[in-house]
Amino acid sequence: MHLIKLKKLDFLKLLFILAAIAHQSIQAQNINPQQISTSQALEFYQKAKASGMSDMDIEQAALQKGYTLDQISEMRKRLQEAQTTVQPASTGRTVLDETRKNNDTATVNKKLVGVKQDITSRPVFGVSFFSNSSMTFEPNLRIATPRNYILGPEDELNVDIYGNSVDNFRLKVSPEGTVKMLNLAPVPVNGLTIEQASERIVSRLRQAYSSLNRPGGGTYSTITLGNVRSIRVMVTGEVTRPGSYTLSSLATAFNVLYQAGGPNTNGSYRNIEVIRNNKLIRTIDLYRFLVDADLKDNIALQDQDIVLIRPFTARVELAGEIKRPGLFEAKDGDTFNDLLRYAGGYTPTAYSASIQFRRNTGTELKVGTILAEEVKSFTPQNGDVYQIGKILDRIENRVIIEGAVFREGEYAIDSQSNTVKKLLQRAEGIREDAFLNRAVIQRQNKTLRPEIIAFDLGKILNGEAEDIPLIREDIVTIKSIDDLKEGYSLQVYGSVLNPGTMDYYEGMTVADVIFKAGGYTEGAVPYRIEVSRRVKADTSGLLPAQNVRIFTLNVTDNLQFNEQDQQFKLSPYDIIFVRRSPRYEVQKTISITGEVTYPGSYTILTNFERITDLFPKAGGLKKEAYLQGSRFYRNNELVAVDLNAIIDKPQLPANLLLNDGDSLFISRKSETVRIQGGVQNPSLVNFDQAFSFKDYISQAGGYAERAWKSRVYVSYPNGRTFRTRKFLFFNTRPKVEPGSVVTVPVKEVKQERQTTAGEKIALISLITTVAVTLIRLF
Repeated sequence: MHLIKLKKLDFLKLLFILAAIAHQSIQAQNINPQQISTSQALEFYQKAKASGMSDMDIEQAALQKGYTLDQISEMRKRLQEAQTTVQPASTGRTVLDETRKNNDTATVNKKLVGVKQDITSRPVFGVSFFSNSSMTFEPNLRIATPRNYILGPEDELNVDIYGNSVDNFRLKVSPEGTVKMLNLAPVPVNGLTIEQASERIVSRLRQAYSSLNRPGGGTYSTITLGNVRSIRVMVTGEVTRPGSYTLSSLATAFNVLYQAGGPNTNGSYRNIEVIRNNKLIRTIDLYRFLVDADLKDNIALQDQDIVLIRPFTARVELAGEIKRPGLFEAKDGDTFNDLLRYAGGYTPTAYSASIQFRRNTGTELKVGTILAEEVKSFTPQNGDVYQIGKILDRIENRVIIEGAVFREGEYAIDSQSNTVKKLLQRAEGIREDAFLNRAVIQRQNKTLRPEIIAFDLGKILNGEAEDIPLIREDIVTIKSIDDLKEGYSLQVYGSVLNPGTMDYYEGMTVADVIFKAGGYTEGAVPYRIEVSRRVKADTSGLLPAQNVRIFTLNVTDNLQFNEQDQQFKLSPYDIIFVRRSPRYEVQKTISITGEVTYPGSYTILTNFERITDLFPKAGGLKKEAYLQGSRFYRNNELVAVDLNAIIDKPQLPANLLLNDGDSLFISRKSETVRIQGGVQNPSLVNFDQAFSFKDYISQAGGYAERAWKSRVYVSYPNGRTFRTRKFLFFNTRPKVEPGSVVTVPVKEVKQERQTTAGEKIALISLITTVAVTLIRLF
């Protein structure tokens, strides 16, 4: 994989120019970067590094050519990504180790950086911050210059003069720490803030502009920071990628920590020291940022600063019902309450009354308990493992009532609901359909085994029986009358709009059922409505084998009230049958088309009409009608019918009874014959009365090589087919008529099975054995 993955041409241009300047092999102004391959650009860069020039030297050359620090920063970032993709990973070192010796400001390729592992499989709190590949965490070079920014060599100042006089200067701080403008003496600014340096520069410029920045002078100036210098910062100690890093002078401690990959497996997140001029100036606690978003430790870095990551002092593990389980670093003064805050606190189902932990005593492990009142004072120790449990899935003061009451649900046991009668009052009382003879309490005994306590609900409500005290987790169940019965329903079938099953209601009549079923369909008769009823206890008047009763009723077709209907009440599970008129029938039609006087669709008047009855309806046949070629269809399938025969003799079985949807097509006489199949030239030829069967075959070029002559058959337009008949050595061919299709079947070629090698060997062996035997015999 080559550097072309970087995609942007600006980077290739800059990379090539910087490398060429450093190598002094060509002149930058004569370079056409588009003609340089990416592999050549990388080669130039490597040669520049081999010549002894550092990245700082290359950056200084780029600055002299007019490139900004933004462009240089972008180049460093993409160069590092390119080298990451082309260098193989080695055991124990990242692929950026060589580049990191001089320049490591680019975003780390997180795919090649392993996640830090500790003695347990849980992640250390904070490690995900440094392993997030979507973050860059680079300093912002486009912000306003901080007023406390300390100037140094290679910084650039922009001086704008406006008002009565207009001028502009770009002042670069020299290695001696001075800036020079016009013909004035140099101004020392090294180690000064922007504000302090501005006062000195304005004071020196007043030698040329006497009224500069004076009240009423009319001439004013502003001094801002242009391009910033680069600084070197050393990161050492328990860090993922220790080394020296070249950064923008606006970089902060968090910038270099992120580029260095953060603390390693043994590194501390809470004891990171920033050392300047051999003095400790800040101890960074990353938890303040990760937990509280406190940036006060994110101090600005200076050239030659050292960031030292100390080993961690104590780590503990929190597991169970907390929001962020994992390993957490504890420092002096932390309590268990602080650890809970780092872990995000308890989950809603956490058991916080006591917390179990395991501790290393130096010789063995011991377990302990933290009570709720000790959380704020308990001091964790290195290696502690805390397990936050889950609350029990039980309720300490609950009773449940369900069934035929107005307000089912859970209730707390108190003075107003600690007995059955009181609980019923809390549930707004029983419903009107409640079954009063029996109710039950489901209860767990002292050994947690379930038991049932039955009681007479009606007597308790009337005060005839003693009220029953309730205990925790009791379930009071009160059934309704309908709950104790099979679901009542009726069924209605026959000539109603919505036949099927419907709910049963007390006092229902047959007219009610027909009304709920949508009324009668067309053709229904309101008399002879039959009701089938199950036999329960009353068997009087029934035959020994009879298990149902049958009732026949009359209900008016307009569902008006009548005495007979109102007197006959239906029972659950009755089945009602509504009959249809015996002579009611949907109209049936048949169509006749083709060569008839009046083609079209006709109604079948009776159930005894036959095919020959169609011709009078259609006004008879036309002169050009060809009955031998006519076709009769039923259910869209051709039915072979000889119309000539059934017209001559209507009593023939072929004169079929007509069905709804039948169709008859009377064709004209065809003047062609088709020959197909095993002939030399399958074709459509004219019909000739003088032609014999052989003549038609000759018209198609004669039989083909594999023609099956004894199986030739002729298909006629009316759907009938006749095949060749054979008697002794003579073939009787079917007659060819106009519109016929002569089909000559083709014999299938039998594939001869090839003898396998094994079979050949076996055959030769058999022949040899037989030959030897014969020789011995003779």
